Amino acid sequence: MRVERRGRLVAATVGPAALFLLVFFLVPFAVVVVYALSPAAPGGGVGPGFTLEQLGRLWNVDYLRIVGRSARLAAVATLLTLAIAYPVAWAIARLERRRQLLPLLVIVVPSWINLLIKNYAWITILRREGLVNTALTGLGVTSEPLPLLFTEGAVVVGLVHSYLPFMLLPIYAALDRIEPALIEAARDLGATPGRVFRRIVWPQSLAGVAAGCTFVFVLAFGSFVTPDLLGGARGMMIGNLIQNQILQVRNWPLGAALSVALTVVVVAAIGGALLLANRAQRGRTA
Repeated sequence: MRVERRGRLVAATVGPAALFLLVFFLVPFAVVVVYALSPAAPGGGVGPGFTLEQLGRLWNVDYLRIVGRSARLAAVATLLTLAIAYPVAWAIARLERRRQLLPLLVIVVPSWINLLIKNYAWITILRREGLVNTALTGLGVTSEPLPLLFTEGAVVVGLVHSYLPFMLLPIYAALDRIEPALIEAARDLGATPGRVFRRIVWPQSLAGVAAGCTFVFVLAFGSFVTPDLLGGARGMMIGNLIQNQILQVRNWPLGAALSVALTVVVVAAIGGALLLANRAQRGRTA
């Protein structure tokens, strides 16, 4: 009887979430896989039949170059976001509990602004007549405006600005759980600040770092609005390529195949982050 009640409880709690994933993730993804295994219709869309042609086209040098650029820009944005977010999260976590709310709001609330508005703001800042070039030429640092917009650097700046809270919040949550007594005890025993960080702070924050890096890398890797507005043709990423194949070229099977490849990379990144988090958890409990 108790087992039956437990089964009903699990069905009542997990069932809705499982049904949601089935309807809004697995079924659409299955449709995408079917499209990826279908031939392209002459007039656009999906034709009848079965083929591996579109999956084979993923090895095209041009597509591989775009995928490599996407991974590289996402990795650079992730590392820069980590470098910015970690010390900020540590500084917030070291504050008194009642003083932590304001800096968290300052960081989180701007992230609610629409992504298009933030990207257009960076266009205003980075364009030839923008704030940066106006300041540099006005101070005599440069004799003419620098080509800051429509570059990979502009894309990275936009990605870091957009996804910084996704890195900071998990790291802050991990750092906030560290017992201050552990750090004080290590210092009393003669540990240097660097040793305290390596032996206590970093290992216990590793799960938050893994979660934040996963969030930022996955979001940046599949981004298409920021590369389109700030990078142009030079900053094309896999999200822009998928959009181009589906909406402009109307080669739905190739767009679907690229989407499947993107999903595989995302799942691999999440799996690696979970593995890293599990190792960090075992290290804390060992």
